Amino acid sequence: MRFALDYLLADVPAEQVEEARGFYTSRAAGRGPRTPEELREVRARRSAPSPADPPAIEEMVEAAGAHVPVRISTPTGGRARGVYLDIHGGGFYMDSAARDDVRNRELADALRIAVVSVDYRLAPEHPWPAAPDDCEAAALWLVEHADARFGSSRLAIGGRSAGATLAMATLLRLRDRGAVDGFTGAALQFGTFDSSAQTPAGRRIADEYFIQAYAGHVEDRTAPDISPLYGDLHGLPPALLVVGSKDVLLEDNLAMAGRLSAAGNDVELRIYPDAPHGFTGHPTAMARTALSGVESWLLERLAQP
Repeated sequence: MRFALDYLLADVPAEQVEEARGFYTSRAAGRGPRTPEELREVRARRSAPSPADPPAIEEMVEAAGAHVPVRISTPTGGRARGVYLDIHGGGFYMDSAARDDVRNRELADALRIAVVSVDYRLAPEHPWPAAPDDCEAAALWLVEHADARFGSSRLAIGGRSAGATLAMATLLRLRDRGAVDGFTGAALQFGTFDSSAQTPAGRRIADEYFIQAYAGHVEDRTAPDISPLYGDLHGLPPALLVVGSKDVLLEDNLAMAGRLSAAGNDVELRIYPDAPHGFTGHPTAMARTALSGVESWLLERLAQP
């Protein structure tokens, strides 16, 4: 068997790859805040989220004794065929569910599904385990109420970057509760699956402030709730992992795909050529192709049989 990165790359039209290369050549590489002061400045400078039409419904849901704010987008003009639990990114310390409103509205209408986005608490004001506690509560609320509320008990979960990490941590919690069976898939875009600094992949991001903000108070960050790569990964729903070949988290995602597969799960890994972290949020044709692929994958798992 040959094992080379080229064999793992997603099949993308050459003109899309060239366009993306041109875009990234002319674009300054981004980075997250490196200190608490920088984080406050970045938060203060962030523009207001773009409104969706029709707007998302803001609601407080309750499960396992916790109250969590969510934003709900339902398909216009029809019954939902499934429900997708979206967990936003932002390094555990930035952004909000509202920033995904436009994208989630498009997703709800395109797939005719309900999208529930969790407004989990952010670090460093609310470090681990606040965020996974909130995501777990939202997921448990859906397990209990999705059928009555949205007309479907078929569930999927996903997110980007920190959101993908929290999605995996949520699935592990649900599995341990015996409550994961309703989830038919997990769409995980460039997640941070190892924050421990104990592996070569983890050491590549060991000095990032977001890890200190989120879990710096934890002595052993190999806890699966923080670094899902270290978890017992058996008994999980099918997973789609999407990452770019230039992403600092590429090795992290390769390791997670391997461990999921070794645990007997259905896993698909899609690596997009020359794409950096967060590429599906960039204005390129390759990003649109990747997102379309995620949508098709989700639809296959959420549509009623």
